[in-house]
Amino acid sequence: MFTFIVSLMLLVLGYVLYGAFVDKVFGADPQRKTPCYTSRDGVDYMPMPTWKVFLIQFLNIAGTGPIFGAIQGILFGPAAYIWIVLGCVFGGAVHDYMSGMISLRKNGASLPEIVGDELGSAARLSLRVMSLVLMILVGAVFVTTPAGLLANMIGGDTMLGQNVFWIVIIFVYYLLATLVPIDKLIGRIYPIFGVALLIMAVGLCYGIFAYAGNMPEITDAFMNHHPTSTMPIFPGLCITIACGAVSGFHATQSPMMARCLKNEKHGRPIFYGAMITEGFVALIWAAAAIKFADSFDVTKFGMTGDEAPYAKLWALMTNGGTNNPNPAVLVNVLCSTWLGKVGAVLAVLGVVAAPITSGDTALRSARLIAADFMRYKQDKIYKRLILSLPIFIVSGVLMFINFDVLWRYFAWFNQSLSVFTLWAITVWLTKRGATEGTFKYGYLVSLVPAVWMTMVCSTYILIAPEGFQLHNFIAYLLGGIVTVGVLVWFILWAKKQYVR
Repeated sequence: MFTFIVSLMLLVLGYVLYGAFVDKVFGADPQRKTPCYTSRDGVDYMPMPTWKVFLIQFLNIAGTGPIFGAIQGILFGPAAYIWIVLGCVFGGAVHDYMSGMISLRKNGASLPEIVGDELGSAARLSLRVMSLVLMILVGAVFVTTPAGLLANMIGGDTMLGQNVFWIVIIFVYYLLATLVPIDKLIGRIYPIFGVALLIMAVGLCYGIFAYAGNMPEITDAFMNHHPTSTMPIFPGLCITIACGAVSGFHATQSPMMARCLKNEKHGRPIFYGAMITEGFVALIWAAAAIKFADSFDVTKFGMTGDEAPYAKLWALMTNGGTNNPNPAVLVNVLCSTWLGKVGAVLAVLGVVAAPITSGDTALRSARLIAADFMRYKQDKIYKRLILSLPIFIVSGVLMFINFDVLWRYFAWFNQSLSVFTLWAITVWLTKRGATEGTFKYGYLVSLVPAVWMTMVCSTYILIAPEGFQLHNFIAYLLGGIVTVGVLVWFILWAKKQYVR
């Protein structure tokens, strides 16, 4: 419990102290006109109330990420707390804030255009492809998940038919959310779901203090407690918990809200603050999952009840032996037990509505990314439809791929995108420091997480079953060589900037 409480306090301090420093490094200007006024089009560029922008940004980046990722991440042990806090404060919040604010300065430019401006045309082309692939993967993943859950809730003999029915319903909603002006659908329903997700987190936080069960402390953080995975904590944990720590997907969403932000002074609470809020949600779910599992009666799964809480959590997630973990099972049981009937309703919102509200904005972002690099105006609905239909067709085809495979590649694509984003931010800050002389070494706020995430992603793909499956030592060595190589390139480039 002590580790959990300290972690919550550190997130608050991170926002108050480090968030203010990062905001100062960027140099937010309250007098500067924002794109929602200078490029207002009534579809994507329009001023919206700050509280609403915050809730939309929070739900855009959250979805089921800080729920499912945190539940699976705590299986590695209390190291999950460390990663959520440090990753969120020094990595993810910086990543989200800077990508959103740089987009604001570039008239709401989408991520590939930002990266291309800073890292060159090859990076721009790579990010266009990577971003579109990631957005389509998100769309596919976050159709199959809620559709399957809704079909399971209803049950019956026509499960396949029900599954297809819900897929069609969700796709129709996605199409509407992608095409209509942002304030007509997303702007109206997102705040409701955002508040529900926060209420659920607060209720679970109360349950953590009110109900029985043991919680592991920081002293057990430096070994892998996962009952089945042989993946080492580093980099496995950093890929498993993305939302709630560092997630490349967020940088594709921040520009969408940058087009609706009324004043630069709101950037810190919206971009940095939404990420810190997501960190709170991830911490609460990680702690609630392991405490609830420890107190749960697992004898029905053929266990004695004396097993480690990680083994109990795994058994609860897999329904006692299916060997296919499904965090949604835990979400449903936990909320129903701790929060009663209200909890059951909130669980439905958490495991069904949350992924839908990530999938719709992902596909909307895909349309905006395609429109940006094609220089194709989106003022008419038929133009938006022309760009959207191919995206939806590809997303529909991807749903036939095995979900586990789809999710693993989505996770690695997601974190790899954060690497490009963090390096682009670092270059932008370096250029500004060299030309303006303000915060000459301000680029360090993004350089450190950029180096870390480079090591994470390069090492993971070398170790992982879906990657090259190399021995841990060899993977760390090669990952280190790649990371050092990129860092040396940056140092040599940065020297030239300051010599000019």
